[in-house]
Amino acid sequence: MTSLKVLFIGGTGIISSACADRAVSAGIDLTILNRGTTSIRTVPADAELVRADIRDADSVRSALGDREFDVVVNFVAYTADQVQADVDMFTGRTGQYVFISSASAYQTPPARLPIVESTPLRNPHWEYSRNKIACEDLLVAAYRSAGFPATIVRPSHTYDRTAIPLLGGWTDIDRMRRGRPVVVHGDGTSLWALTHHADFAKAFVGLLGQPKAVGDSFHITSDEVLTWNEIYTALATAAGAKPQLTHVSSDSIVAAEANFEGALLGDKAHSVIFDNSKVKALVPDYVATIPFAAGAREIIEWYDAHPERQTVNDSLNATFDKLIAAATQ
Repeated sequence: MTSLKVLFIGGTGIISSACADRAVSAGIDLTILNRGTTSIRTVPADAELVRADIRDADSVRSALGDREFDVVVNFVAYTADQVQADVDMFTGRTGQYVFISSASAYQTPPARLPIVESTPLRNPHWEYSRNKIACEDLLVAAYRSAGFPATIVRPSHTYDRTAIPLLGGWTDIDRMRRGRPVVVHGDGTSLWALTHHADFAKAFVGLLGQPKAVGDSFHITSDEVLTWNEIYTALATAAGAKPQLTHVSSDSIVAAEANFEGALLGDKAHSVIFDNSKVKALVPDYVATIPFAAGAREIIEWYDAHPERQTVNDSLNATFDKLIAAATQ
């Protein structure tokens, strides 16, 4: 039986690295195209590495020639013009083009839960999400008008050992270890789904080469639902700290630090629960098996082993101190 020939554009990010490992272990003939500039994650030994910049069409043509692939996946497309370049490049050269969108493209805040793939797409607070929606619109139009074989995948909050899913990243871990309070948006009880990248890869690789996935969209998340209080506490426990959680409204946080608007008002401030039955219908053995308690331990262990990555943001620390002082006076 001939192996599935798959091209990953990217391949060394949080999501794509796990998908690359999973694809190779599944016997897929994997080619990874990237610039080769990452230092944290490596390409699987059994994958072919092609160095080129996807933003430079001439370099991609030079690197790939006239090669064809059963599946092309772009993990690093963020705007409609980037997706249009892929449509131009790969029309007639692949049986499936997979675009990595985002669950933050769904209606924000959601009118009803759980979120399903037919939930409307609209995010007034985050340009990143609106750009992903524009990419999806382009691909849907290309599929309808010319049969371009697009599949849209919407990850939610997917993490690996390098990704601390807190507002302040390592700054929050450092604060908790020092016995200082941390800022949690809202009252900490809104619901959230965190998906380990190895779990995401199980479902994702199962969609590759699936004729029934062409022309359709899927989200892939864990079925574990946690409050933000539980998320902060899990990381504090893993770090050997006792959390002191100070609850501050998302609007107040954004007023103090405008850069948080997209991530908060456009995403994390709203409860989300995802119905994964659609992807499970095509990948029936998909089960997310890594609870965040285990993922939190993995994160802390990695950062403790890499002290050079333990970056504390002094400006953010000062902002947190002001917010906490205002909330507790």
